[in-house]
Amino acid sequence: MGQAYRRTKKTVSLINYHFVFCPRYRRKVLVNQVEERFKQLVKDICQENGWDILAMEVMPDYCHLFLNCLPSDSPTDIMAKLKGVTSRKLRQEFNHLSHLPSLWTRSFFVSTAGNVSSETIRRYVEEQKKRG
Repeated sequence: MGQAYRRTKKTVSLINYHFVFCPRYRRKVLVNQVEERFKQLVKDICQENGWDILAMEVMPDYCHLFLNCLPSDSPTDIMAKLKGVTSRKLRQEFNHLSHLPSLWTRSFFVSTAGNVSSETIRRYVEEQKKRG
């Protein structure tokens, strides 16, 4: 998988964000059907917003997401949209999550590819499940 350059009328960019975020109290809720539905929701949200998923790995109590975005997409706005939509829909669709006031913590980790290649980050994200 090569570098994913984005073009708009005025901009060519290569902005890849590596996000890590987790449910409140690190609850192990991202399992079985919840995990599958969460992945589908993330794919749908990313497609609607023009964000390319370079890698995604979901653990029971946290998620790694590696996205390619435009410069106009701030990491805070990306997380607000992803967490907001997935929290609302998952709590509506799964009764055992409906009692939670929110699914996610307010915090998240984000970094850009920086000095590490995108390929290295992608491999790291994909290896998460194999490590546990």
